[in-house]
Amino acid sequence: MKLSDKLLLMTVPPLAATLIRLLSLTIRHEILGLGYLKAVWARNERAIIAFWHDQLLLMVFAYPGKGAKLLISSSNDGELLARTMKFFSQDTVRGSSSKGGRAAFKQMLSLAKVDADIVLTPDGPKGPRHQLKDGVVQLARLSGRPIVPLAFVCSHGHRFGSWDRFLLPYPFSRGVYSYGEPLYFDKGENVKDFRVRLKDALQANLHCAEKYLESYGDSAV
Repeated sequence: MKLSDKLLLMTVPPLAATLIRLLSLTIRHEILGLGYLKAVWARNERAIIAFWHDQLLLMVFAYPGKGAKLLISSSNDGELLARTMKFFSQDTVRGSSSKGGRAAFKQMLSLAKVDADIVLTPDGPKGPRHQLKDGVVQLARLSGRPIVPLAFVCSHGHRFGSWDRFLLPYPFSRGVYSYGEPLYFDKGENVKDFRVRLKDALQANLHCAEKYLESYGDSAV
C-alpha cells in the first residue's frame, strides 16, 4: 500500500465522522414508520434494511438498534467508508456485486443467523441508480428475513454528478427518514415478482418521505 493511501486511511475516516456528526446536529429531522422495524424486533426477528445508495450519508442516525452489519464495497472508497462507520460503532461486511460479491453474500447468509440487522444499498456500489441487484432478493429468499425499506429526503442539499446523484444535505435543512412496511419473500414466489414488489415498495416509501416533507411547504432535493 502506498504511503499516500495509508495517510488517507488514517486521516479521512475520523475527519469524515466528525463532519457527519456536526452536519447531523444541524438537520431538523423526523423519523416516520419506525414502528415497522420495531414490530420486526418484537417478533424476535431481525431485518434486512435497504435504502438507495444516494441517501447513504446520514443514514446511520436513523437506526435506533444496538448494532447492525453493513454491507460495504471492497473498493478503496468502501474501505474509507467502512473505517468511518467504525466511529459510529457499526460493524461491516466487505464485498459487492462487482468485487468480492460472492464471498460477501456467503458471509451475509451466515450473518443472517446472527442477532443483528443487515443493512445494504441494493443498487450499490456502481448502479444503475435505483435498480435492484440480485443480492438483496436472494438474501431475502434464502434467509427468510423481512426487508424493511428506508429512505431519506431533505429540503436543501447538493446532488453530485456521480452515477447515483449522491445527496449532500445542506446544514440547517429539514430532513425526513421513512421506514416502510416489511416485505417477506413468500414461499413459492417467483423471484421476478418479488423483485417488482420490492422496487415498488422502496419507491413508495421514498415518495412517502417526499410527501411528508411537502406538508411543511418544502420540496425534496
